[in-house]
Amino acid sequence: MAGQSDSAVNLRRARERFLSAGALDSGIVAPSVLNSWQRSRALQVHPDRVDLPYVRDPDTDTPLVHAAAPVLQRIADDLAAQAVSVVLTSADGVVLERIAADPALLRALDDVRLARGYSYAEAFTGTNGIGTTLETAQPTFIQGDEHYVETLGRLSCAGAPIRDPMTGRMVGVVDLTCWVHHSDPLLFVLAKAAGNQIEDRISALKNQSEAALLEAYLKHTRRYPGGVLAIGGDVVLMNPYLRQTLDAADQKSLLDHAADLARARTAKTAVAVLPSGNTARISAAEQVQARGRTTNVVLHVHMRPSSVRAAAPETHRAIPQLAGRSSSWRRSCQQVERCYRDRDWVVIEGEIGTGRTRLAHAVAQHVSPERTIRVFDIESFDTAEVFVAELDAEIDGDDFAVVIADIDELPDDVLEPLGLVLQGCAGRGWVAATIAKGTRSPLVDMLILPFFTHTVTVPALRHRIEDLDELVPQLLRELTRNADVSLAPEAMRQLAKLPWPGNVAQLRKVLAEAVALQRSGRIGLDKLPAECRSLARRKLTRLESLERDAIVRSLLENGGNKADAAEALGMSRATIYRKIKEFGIA
Repeated sequence: MAGQSDSAVNLRRARERFLSAGALDSGIVAPSVLNSWQRSRALQVHPDRVDLPYVRDPDTDTPLVHAAAPVLQRIADDLAAQAVSVVLTSADGVVLERIAADPALLRALDDVRLARGYSYAEAFTGTNGIGTTLETAQPTFIQGDEHYVETLGRLSCAGAPIRDPMTGRMVGVVDLTCWVHHSDPLLFVLAKAAGNQIEDRISALKNQSEAALLEAYLKHTRRYPGGVLAIGGDVVLMNPYLRQTLDAADQKSLLDHAADLARARTAKTAVAVLPSGNTARISAAEQVQARGRTTNVVLHVHMRPSSVRAAAPETHRAIPQLAGRSSSWRRSCQQVERCYRDRDWVVIEGEIGTGRTRLAHAVAQHVSPERTIRVFDIESFDTAEVFVAELDAEIDGDDFAVVIADIDELPDDVLEPLGLVLQGCAGRGWVAATIAKGTRSPLVDMLILPFFTHTVTVPALRHRIEDLDELVPQLLRELTRNADVSLAPEAMRQLAKLPWPGNVAQLRKVLAEAVALQRSGRIGLDKLPAECRSLARRKLTRLESLERDAIVRSLLENGGNKADAAEALGMSRATIYRKIKEFGIA
């Protein structure tokens, strides 16, 4: 006992010397702990208090949490008589779950914010079992004054990494925390065993899910004569019919559309125009049970050959205000134009920001340049009553052409009077209505959509990325009123890599920010907003977006030198490299 007490005193003195001098020449502190202290100091972590921001609400509907839950509970039950907390975190140190039976320990953990939604990465809390495990990718046992932050000194914590068995990528940390005077090397052994058990369960659940998906896929390939796709996590299965019918570009486009449909909560069918001009009707045939947010689904694909006639070159001519030469975009324009010429009422469907309203208005104005095509957007009217009355007055007659924007966003109390107005002029004139993909009021389907005989789907920008060559110059002309401004080739290449969840509207916003910095000449990559330098595969939180933007700015200010950028931000080189990879910063 006396030896343990002397060791604790020596450790405390070593920590004080390090904090005052910034260095330590002593064998008292383990090299891994000393390295972590140096990282903590470089990150400017406060050594005397815990000052953590609440990062985000923890996402508990993930394969990691589902796999870990029984393991955590079993350990917590086994240690119920001890003052030990079992903690699970994400790969960025955010606490996802915490179980402890001892009230005093729970209060202590609350005091230091070792609680759900807070991050215990080293950038926030310095040396600790969770953050240091994340930095080193190795199991870590931090006891008492080995913690960089003094208020954590009364605790001991053993952390072990949890890796995806397939990719080897770290997906989280399991941590066991107790009072420092109850510290026991067995805690370290238990943490490592728990990490291994969670990894085994991740693998088992993934194998079960993939086996169920394969079984469902084989069943449908035997029964359905057309194309069959199966999508689940990293698994994609495509039957020989599709592999032989479609070239590589069509296969990639089909998979993109199928993945969008699989993620949709309500839509069951989608129509996709492929690069070759062929049309694919994709239907969700069976949802296969999977843990977490992973979507496992089998889809049927019915192929229709392209009906675009080569002998009709006029259908390929450009329409003013509509930039794009991809077959999917051109086909949408042609379909809307055909509906206008035939006076068929049409619903134009697509993701927000794809230019649905602009498409309808530009096509009608192109065919009938002598008339004014009016767009009715309820946001442009003082009240809903004025919106309906103005529309009623506009379509009073036999020869009218109007576009009603965003019918899925209209309040329910507007839909009934709007339905009566449309009923009164059904069969006369031309009406186009725009609607977004996703959930909407059932009254839209009941009261409005029956009046429309055709539906045209506008492709998302990520499905017609080749149209950037025409879209970017057109938007720059609009933003600068035809000034002599263009994008440098490297900037265009970067834009082509982005997923564009906000579609053309997001592209316009990006170009507006670039033009605000440079209104003439050739705009380089360095003038694009920070969001264009990141290829993150997931949507970033507000805090992560701010952190990403700060890293991008620092890299630009330091000529791309990562070490200098990290120093300017007060973070370690290891941290900035990890963040660059995590955020996909180019």
